[in-house]
Amino acid sequence: MYVVELSLKLSPMPVAVQRKELDDAQALYGQVKQALETGAPRVLELSCEKEEDKRISLLSSEVVAVQMYEKSAMGGGSKRPGFSFEG
Repeated sequence: MYVVELSLKLSPMPVAVQRKELDDAQALYGQVKQALETGAPRVLELSCEKEEDKRISLLSSEVVAVQMYEKSAMGGGSKRPGFSFEG
């Protein structure tokens, strides 16, 4: 399972959606990144594969960062997102 997490302006909590396949997560990451690069505000609609009825729409100009990481199957935890000197 892969997580694509978006950090929003003036929001302490990120928005995260899950994808089962790496290719799907990379495609979503690319879509959000492209929206950030264009600079023109547009509505992004995101859905979660784990809970298919769960959807969110947000304005791309409110996104300040996007990251993707693999969620570990062991222990229900996840690899530490972001960049870290710790393993």
